[in-house]
Amino acid sequence: MNTMTVADIISVMEEISPTYLAEDWDNVGLQIGSAVWPVNKIWIVLDPLPMIIQRACKEGVDLLITHHPLFFKPIRTLDLGTVQGNIIKTCIQNKLSVYSAHTNFDSVSGGLNDIFADRIGLHNRRVFKRSETLQMEPDSCHGIGRVGDLSRPLRLKQLAQSLKQRLNLNFLRMVGDPDLSVKKVAVCTGSGSGLLNEFISSEVQVYISGDLRYHDAISALEAEKGLIDVGHFSSEQIMIDVVVERLKKRIKPSESHPITIEACNLERDPFRVLI
Repeated sequence: MNTMTVADIISVMEEISPTYLAEDWDNVGLQIGSAVWPVNKIWIVLDPLPMIIQRACKEGVDLLITHHPLFFKPIRTLDLGTVQGNIIKTCIQNKLSVYSAHTNFDSVSGGLNDIFADRIGLHNRRVFKRSETLQMEPDSCHGIGRVGDLSRPLRLKQLAQSLKQRLNLNFLRMVGDPDLSVKKVAVCTGSGSGLLNEFISSEVQVYISGDLRYHDAISALEAEKGLIDVGHFSSEQIMIDVVVERLKKRIKPSESHPITIEACNLERDPFRVLI
């Protein structure tokens, strides 16, 4: 065999984040392309944006591994004049395959939520909520979000300032008494509003996530708890370098299997804050 194929890389990604861990509503795995297409160059990125697709094709990328899926909903009409239709046409014309590891990489032990918890410095971690796919496995180490302890109690404002520095953020949003004493923290990367009820009813003092809403803030205030919203992008873009590292550990290039694995850092947080 002169080169690796998309199928070969998919088998490695299954080791890193098995697709069976994905939520029922999600669409993970091969989004477009062919399992038999050869792969010599891989890019890892958060979103399969049109400009990312165009640049990948220009740079001779064979496989784009993304966090967010290219397709969330079924395609009813394939109009090549639309943004999505043009992406499909471009990928097929340039033999660019796109593969997504989304909620399966969020939930897997050692995946995005554990990586995020490491950045924050949480100890004694456990799964925050068992996903529907794992309800029959109560002892599973996989699941949505994580709960853990800080190494020492901090005031809410101290924790928020520490996070801003650790994650290299220009801004974040905080809800709650700045002097609230925090020891136990829950996290969920991406959009975390879906776990708000679990947080309110738990012993956790602060919930860290992204895309938190106004009424989430009101609920937290009423419960005398705290929220820290670091933004969707900032909580998830950390997956890029981790996936690169894990693929490189498992895939060793050689003369018979020449392959490069690179982080694509062209994407930026779409939100801008004017002060």
